[in-house]
Amino acid sequence: MNFLNSKTEIGDKKDLVKRPSAKEAEDAVRILLRWAGDDPTREGLIDTPARVVRAYNEWFAGYNQDPTEILERTFEEVAGYSEMVTLKDIRFESFCEHHLAPIIGIVHVSYIPDARVIGISKIARLVDTFSKRLQVQEKMTSQIANALQSSLKPLGTAVFVEGEHHCMCTRGVHKVNSTMVSTTFTGDFLKKQNLKDEFYRIINK
Repeated sequence: MNFLNSKTEIGDKKDLVKRPSAKEAEDAVRILLRWAGDDPTREGLIDTPARVVRAYNEWFAGYNQDPTEILERTFEEVAGYSEMVTLKDIRFESFCEHHLAPIIGIVHVSYIPDARVIGISKIARLVDTFSKRLQVQEKMTSQIANALQSSLKPLGTAVFVEGEHHCMCTRGVHKVNSTMVSTTFTGDFLKKQNLKDEFYRIINK
């Protein structure tokens, strides 16, 4: 019996979710192929269900990752450094939870350390943890900021996300090249406009 990680957020709560077997998932893909109007037994599609299941393991790997564990190791030997730390242009690939359509874009993350810093690769992994799930961009933005704020306890955190939503680019209103921007600020970034302005200047926004 397979379950999603009990430490993983499902919606707004932590829960155990029973996962179907790989065979059940592949059977579901075959049904969708038939629903689309094609024959899942023809040569070009015969291996597609297994490929889709393997792809889902990559696309939704965030359900098996715990952001708290990713941010667990910090460093205190920073020689008194207390200025803004920013990691720019973190590419993310996610999926809209309403249509299962891709959301592709970039994330900028900044924080003001309070005696502790974290390895920059951990910030990128944090973005992956939340983006590799079914998502709403606004929620993902807050999740990244709140996880960093909660674990590292910096003086403030800033997260800027810009994403292209294929649920409106390739279907529905078909608005190609439109992007959505969302931001979350905590701590000193909320209290001091000059810090927010500096963050925008650093990320060229």
